[in-house]
Amino acid sequence: MSRQSSNTGQTRAARRADRSGSGPTASDAPSDAPVARNPGARSWFGLLGEVLLVGVLVALVSLPIVTLPAALAAGTRHLARYARAQGSSLGLFWRDVRDALWGGVGVGVVAVVLGFLIAFDVALAQSGVVPGGWLAAGVGVVLGAVLVVGLLTAAGAWRPRTGWWFALRATPRRLVRDPVGALYLLATAAFAVVVTWQLIPLVVPALGCVALAVHAVPERPRRRP
Repeated sequence: MSRQSSNTGQTRAARRADRSGSGPTASDAPSDAPVARNPGARSWFGLLGEVLLVGVLVALVSLPIVTLPAALAAGTRHLARYARAQGSSLGLFWRDVRDALWGGVGVGVVAVVLGFLIAFDVALAQSGVVPGGWLAAGVGVVLGAVLVVGLLTAAGAWRPRTGWWFALRATPRRLVRDPVGALYLLATAAFAVVVTWQLIPLVVPALGCVALAVHAVPERPRRRP
């Protein structure tokens, strides 16, 4: 009887830890305890604070602009560890930044160049100098959206062991398998641009929300055929 009471007490303690996000998680409880999908993210205030912290870190790392892919990759992995109640120390974040910069800067340079060319194309098309400018502007907007979604997807697919080449190769396959998720990422990026345009300091929480979306969108429950 005392053993059963002990197991019940451990189960309740694990459930409270799951709800608060403080740990230990339900995986440390007896086998009949329910296991949360993201045990570390059960506390909304804790998750909000972590998103804001990641926004600050991503903003700092991405100040040179070309380091934005590496910053997003490291921020996404940090939030993933936090949501799964794994080790989410700042030391791990900075280690991911160090690893992601190797190759991530090249990805950032290519993205900046392509973004500049697309923006120039759209501006030129809207000026009326080019015949059929509305069509060229539309194509430019679509290419810009593909570039943004592809960059976010690659940042979510990056792993220290496989590097950016694998992440870039896996990006088209991920987009084809989850077109709705691509729309979610595009909406998140548009939201970040709008709020930043309204008030520049809002770029910090916006970047945190983008990193959270990069992690959460592929992890969301989906209907299987």
